Amino acid sequence: MKLAAEEDETPEEAEETMEFPTLEAGWMLLMGWLYQQAGISPESLTAEEVQRFIRTHTDVLDNAVDTALKEVPLDDISVQRLKESNYVFSGIKTFHELNETFPSLLDEEGNRKPFNQFLNDVQKVYDTYNVQYLRTEYNFAQASALMAARWKKFEQDGDRYNLQYRTMYDKRVRRTHRMLHNITLPIESPFWDKYFPPNGWNCRCTVVQVRKDKYPVSNEQEAMNLGSQATAGKYQEMFMFNPGKRMTTFPAYNGYTLRKCNRCEVRPDKMKLAADIPDNEVCRACRLLQEMRAGKERLQEQRKAVRQWAKENLVGKTVLVQGIQNPVEFTSNGIKEALNQPHKFVRAKNEAVYNLINLLKDAEHVLERPDEKGNPMVMKYHYLRIRIADEDSFAVIRELVDGRCQFYSIVEKLKKRKESD
Repeated sequence: MKLAAEEDETPEEAEETMEFPTLEAGWMLLMGWLYQQAGISPESLTAEEVQRFIRTHTDVLDNAVDTALKEVPLDDISVQRLKESNYVFSGIKTFHELNETFPSLLDEEGNRKPFNQFLNDVQKVYDTYNVQYLRTEYNFAQASALMAARWKKFEQDGDRYNLQYRTMYDKRVRRTHRMLHNITLPIESPFWDKYFPPNGWNCRCTVVQVRKDKYPVSNEQEAMNLGSQATAGKYQEMFMFNPGKRMTTFPAYNGYTLRKCNRCEVRPDKMKLAADIPDNEVCRACRLLQEMRAGKERLQEQRKAVRQWAKENLVGKTVLVQGIQNPVEFTSNGIKEALNQPHKFVRAKNEAVYNLINLLKDAEHVLERPDEKGNPMVMKYHYLRIRIADEDSFAVIRELVDGRCQFYSIVEKLKKRKESD
């Protein structure tokens, strides 16, 4: 079955080989999680192991965006929107991978395979999605980000210049793309809504500003016809978008979604769901991903607000704590570590910073351990039981070799110490 990064026409192949070792390690963990499951549904995307893999895949595409924007800078809000589309794209792609690998859990007699056999059987899926496809998707994300940044700059200049389509004009350029070379039209032409690069996988085409008196304006209808030929194929609708206008690296309709996704108002550059979109599994998966993305944004806003409050009201202060001889000092690094620490009740944990002095005053000292990380400045760690969301959590205090004590973090549970040989 052909998916996102596969097409009948030979693309302009990337010359370098890309490797993604972090993603490969994440795949092993993802398959370990899948091996324990009885079925796959859109709700599977909310599992921490699945989210971890999605985030790792997103990081790969985000790197493509960052690389592109070294050439042409872009404002922070636009960069955020590009990376949000990477997250949704990665999530839907992962949903396809889970559905494709799940049937391999059982042998022909319906018995669950040994894990190593299962892992070997799904290696082809990994190689297809996360080597072959991802290499091409990386190039597409990079090209989309670069062209989005250029479009943003073109918009700032208004109609002072016309825009001209350019190819690399070498032997690797597709014939249909070569026919677009030097097409010159005003920025408001609908041609740029549909045929602004990239116009295919591994497309290296670009657009430049040209003086209006230097090049004649092309026939718009002829240009539209040539653009249609350049994007012809199974995923023609996918490539008919302007990444700078939508500010997305991948359009709503791609090899992992449905054609109707183009009309869906819940796509990354919109906000609500169109009534005529069927409530199938892809739609459910997309809605879940959008909700998790929005939740991540709210969490980032909460962390920012708490960090600012702590800077003004907590950092530099001290508190006396039961079981610790010297006063405990609050530092910016300690607050940052606590806010970034994973937790079952992450929002409640972050809110606890507002009441941290009282929480530590009432805390129970339950454990102290010597530093085992080789930090020459730290002598030991103290663990204090506190209550968050009506359940036990633990404030971590580190005691330095000079006797000073600092609030270090908040953790959900205590790690068991490894047995010594």
